[in-house]
Amino acid sequence: MPQSRTLLCLLLLISAPALSWACEKTVRWANDPPYDMPDSNMHVRGATSDLLREVLRRMDCKPRFIELPWARGLRNLENGSLDILPGALITPERETFAYFSAPIHRSPNVLFMNREASRRFAFDSLSHISHSNFRLGIQIGVIYSSEYAELIKHSDFRARTVPVTDRRGAWQMLSAGRLDGLIADEVTGLLELQQLGLTRQIIRSQLVVSEEPAVVAFSRKSLQPEFVEQFNAVLATVVADGTYARITQPYLPCIVSAANLGCRAASAE
Repeated sequence: MPQSRTLLCLLLLISAPALSWACEKTVRWANDPPYDMPDSNMHVRGATSDLLREVLRRMDCKPRFIELPWARGLRNLENGSLDILPGALITPERETFAYFSAPIHRSPNVLFMNREASRRFAFDSLSHISHSNFRLGIQIGVIYSSEYAELIKHSDFRARTVPVTDRRGAWQMLSAGRLDGLIADEVTGLLELQQLGLTRQIIRSQLVVSEEPAVVAFSRKSLQPEFVEQFNAVLATVVADGTYARITQPYLPCIVSAANLGCRAASAE
């Protein structure tokens, strides 16, 4: 009997580390300050990654971050080889293969232009680009708004677009005059332009493409609806108890409002 107890204790000790992190979820990330970025030790940090890490921790889970381009992340989410993709917008197509969380961030998608283009073009709506010679850079697989999702189906709008894989490279194309405009998250765009030293060459236009909040997408093939329900309940607690503001404030160039899930006031040029 004592031997049996000793063997049982040994088995429990051996299995304890595995059991403690039995819930590990794969999470897509890319270098996208202030939401995701590598720190000096090459650990993934940022307003989104730190928030997800905290929510999953409270669910007795941990993230395993996988660096992927956006389009590949969507494909992997669809086939079930990726569990979680943060920062998505909800579309009918994506709802066929993903569940969605409550909002995690609010920062408008806006149109940035190079200064020369801003003197020649002024758009009240994204649809007006269809009837111009404007060259709009678009990231492959990204849906910027529900209006954009409909426009990209039409050949006259698609003819005005230039697909790009890397947004930082696209800023350089914009500065060099190879593009006229690029849609980006307002906070991300302003930070990247500052980092690249392009704030004089490229400006934020007055066109707000979308104010839809970013959410987290979960693979329907690898996760159950109950997991998403628990995630939303924990997220609500993180927002309510002040942790959301504490986590995101160091990364955002503004005063964070938990009620707004982002900047207390809109950023200005």
